[in-house]
Amino acid sequence: MSGPAEGVRPRLPLAALNTAKRIGLVYMASSTLMEAEMYAMATPGVTVHTSRVTLPKVTVEGIDAMMRSPQLREAAELVAQAPLDVLIFGGTSASFLHGTAWDRLLTEQLTAWTGLTGRCTTTSTASIAALDAVGAGSITLVTPYRQEVVDRAVRFFGDNGHPVVASVGLDITDDRALAEVPLERVFDLAVETDTPEADAVFISCTNFASVGAIAALEDALGKPVVSAVQASFWHCLRLADAPAARPGFGSLFRLTGMVADDGGVP
Repeated sequence: MSGPAEGVRPRLPLAALNTAKRIGLVYMASSTLMEAEMYAMATPGVTVHTSRVTLPKVTVEGIDAMMRSPQLREAAELVAQAPLDVLIFGGTSASFLHGTAWDRLLTEQLTAWTGLTGRCTTTSTASIAALDAVGAGSITLVTPYRQEVVDRAVRFFGDNGHPVVASVGLDITDDRALAEVPLERVFDLAVETDTPEADAVFISCTNFASVGAIAALEDALGKPVVSAVQASFWHCLRLADAPAARPGFGSLFRLTGMVADDGGVP
């Protein structure tokens, strides 16, 4: 086998990794889907770096215990030892649990703990920004939660300009079980729950499969579909002034001009 021509370096497809935009993620220790879905949407110019906190149970009490644990600060400070461009707390219910003021306080705490001024966000903050970006008013809310958590979500989205006109929950309280719901079931659940009165569909929970169904759901329903993971990744890209996402993950990226022209090919 002959070597490269003298003075000609071969194309190195992963050469951008050490200069990529770095997303820091604080995520539940028992959760598995968010990083995988982020990487599915990411171009080679973006990397994801994760720190974790323990979630006892997907109930109001369990989520509240996680958010009041010293692990949260420890996780944020640990992942921020890497030179990050943006940091997100990747929990939907955990950030909307006690309303808008709670969510904003969490962002302020992340900023104080890490020094990433103007570059910290939460999944709930990202979700509201994404729904605003697609021009949604009322929404259909698709979740795997038990009713007490669904009720908190309805209040949060309503308080932020997105009244919930239809909602569903699967009454799941075990975090690992959330990730076991097949993507096909999520698709069917969204189609069955949606109503013409909703401007958009929102799929909540960052350990609930979603991004692989968004394009198909938008085709089927004829309206924007936003998911917690999709919105989180989109918001991180915007805050970090990062490269656009790969194509095929919904109108959120298309309407905001954030689809990679080259298809995200390395």
